[in-house]
Amino acid sequence: MQGSIEARVSHEVDRWLAWLPRWRPGTHRARVRLCTRCFGSPILTAAGLDVDVPHPVQHAFSMRMKGIIDLAVDDYTARNLPMLHREIRLAEERKARRPYRAGEGLEPEFLGLDVDPEPVPDQPFLFTLSGLEADAAAEAAEPAPRPFTPEEKEALREEVRLADDFAKQLGRRICVELAQHRYRIGNAVERLVEPQIEDLLADLDRELDSPGWPS
Repeated sequence: MQGSIEARVSHEVDRWLAWLPRWRPGTHRARVRLCTRCFGSPILTAAGLDVDVPHPVQHAFSMRMKGIIDLAVDDYTARNLPMLHREIRLAEERKARRPYRAGEGLEPEFLGLDVDPEPVPDQPFLFTLSGLEADAAAEAAEPAPRPFTPEEKEALREEVRLADDFAKQLGRRICVELAQHRYRIGNAVERLVEPQIEDLLADLDRELDSPGWPS
């Protein structure tokens, strides 16, 4: 991975700050399901984004930090964990052969989000992107890979454990480093996010107070 963790964190914070002026509050119905990437995230807590910050703002930040971890883990795996690296490479090659992959090539702020809107009872969709992806994957189904021997399974579990430990250590380093950026992160939220939320709430108050609103 190019550059130190400190430099990578600073760079991704810069990119998030450059994106933030483009954010606008959503006016559509929000999804009910919690985002497992953001809910309870120690990285968002370290950045000061864990409370009273809209989820799209949190998610864009969280996914940029995840990108740092993913790249570092990929590099660590390629250098130190040959069996896991081979299995990941083969899985990526199989996925790349699929004719359609929903969510491919998205910007960080959209990665990890559901590609389809929240379903509405008694109003089925004609199609969904995830459904199209599943159909394409089924049509391009490949033979199942050779099953692992018990020894291979044990070796792969150990390499997965090592990769997971490395990712956790890196996550802790990122949390420590984010303390250096909390001020400018908080300042940007105060300038660019909070006024939009206040305007949205003011508009809602005006609608509720309008004569045409049912009492």
